[in-house]
Order: sequence, then C-alpha cells, then structure tokens
Amino acid sequence: MRPDEFFLDDEIPAPYGASGRHVNVDLLTRVRTGQLEGCEDIEVAVPLAILIHDELEKYGTSGGQEMSEQEMRLAILALRAVTERLGTSSPEIPFCDFGSFRTWWLRNDAYNSWQARRNLLHGLFDPLHDQLALLEQRSLSAILADPISPHKRTGWQAIDTEISEMRRHFQNARTAQDYRSVGLDCVAVLEALSAHMYDPGSHLRDGEEEPPVAHTKQRLERYVEDAVPGSDNAALRKLARAAIEFAQQVKHSNTPTRREAGIAADGVILLANLLRRLDEAQ
Repeated sequence: MRPDEFFLDDEIPAPYGASGRHVNVDLLTRVRTGQLEGCEDIEVAVPLAILIHDELEKYGTSGGQEMSEQEMRLAILALRAVTERLGTSSPEIPFCDFGSFRTWWLRNDAYNSWQARRNLLHGLFDPLHDQLALLEQRSLSAILADPISPHKRTGWQAIDTEISEMRRHFQNARTAQDYRSVGLDCVAVLEALSAHMYDPGSHLRDGEEEPPVAHTKQRLERYVEDAVPGSDNAALRKLARAAIEFAQQVKHSNTPTRREAGIAADGVILLANLLRRLDEAQ
C-alpha cells in the first residue's frame, strides 16, 4: 500500500485549491479492529506510519494537512493497533490528535521553531519507521538488495514508499508483464529520487532550463557530478549512470526476465543508498 490509498476521491469535484479527496474512515476502522483481508499488517503499518508522520509535520509547520482532528485520532488508534499486532517495540505516540500534538510540542520547547517540531517528530517516528522497514524486508521471501547501513530505509519517505512497493511487486512477479511492471517500479523510484535530489538553485547551469522530473538520468547525473567531481570519482559517476540506464532498459523490454528485473531493482536500491550517503556528506 501507499499512503494515498488511505484516501478516497470526492464524488463532487473540489473547488480550486482543495484536495479533492477525503480520508477513508472505514478503512482506518477496519485496520484498528483486525487484519485486512488479503493484506498483511506490515503492508498497512508502513504507509500508515508515513501518512501520520507527514500529516503531523504539515500541521506543526506550514499547514495544509488533509486529515481532520477526528480522522487523525482514528489514524493514530489504527497505527497503535496494527503495530501492537506486529509486536514492535518503538515508544508509543504520546498524543492522540493534532491538538494534543500541539500541547506535546509546547511542553518540549518547540514553541517558535518549525525545525524543532520536525526534530521531535523524527525522534519519535524514525525508530518506528526503521523497525517496520526491517519487518517488511523479513516478510518478503524474494529478497532484493539489502543496505549495509543499520538503517533499512533512506529516510526519504516518498522514495522509501516506492522501494517498498517495488520489493512487494517483485516478490509476487511471475510473468514477463509482471517483470516489466517491476521495471516501472524502478523508474518510479528514480523519479522520486530525481524530484528529491535535484535542486535548480544548486544544479542548474547558466543558460540551462530545468529538466522535467522524468528526465531522471540528466537530473541525477548532474547531482552526482556536483557531489563527487573530478577524475578520481569517475567510476562512482559511471556506477550511478549504469543503474539508471538498466532500469530504463527493463521498463521498455518486451520480455524481461526475473533475473533482469531483479538486477534492475537491486540497482536502484543501490543507487538510492549511494545518493543517501553522498547527501549525508554534503
């Protein structure tokens, strides 16, 4: 599942500026009361934790959250229930909705700082995200590349979501069409990386126009070029380029094999963690 799957599209088109969707309250209720039919608890817990984290961060910083007070209360109850069923050991969320979250951040000296509120949320949710990522990887019988880092995710939520979906689809893939879909998942990871890593203010040269997010090779190569310039890093830049090109090749292949899809998926997982290491060094 992806975080967006906890929403339903509105039947009546929303006015300009509105989201055009609403929280699927019935789904949250079913998650709270038991495992969903045809869906493992870990498949629900990962995106639900990301969704709640994102909505709380929006509320505590720039605004724009899509959940109401009552919906956030239901979401936190659902997350508590599903993580209890999974047996996670992360600290319990010490609030139950947006209002009590505000009381919590005031009590923790984050009155005048958006960054302080982000830091509080990361301190609370990152151990849970890491535990869920590890449980998710253990639940997949067809293992793809596993980062050497003790953290089993990049920490970039949109990218981690796409990697989780790619792992799940690869586990269930059986036909050439399935493996081509894994290639599409690889490209989705690349596009999420492209959107996250490329900064026009830093990576755009004089006289250039910003390339679209879908031009992943152009954008990611520029990021790597700027992060590790010079002849000594030529092999590293070549490694990043090869991972991008092979994922595109599997996407466009008419008859990709399981081996090709697996190598492409391993490659983009490698690339995501490579870029995370480069970003940490900036």
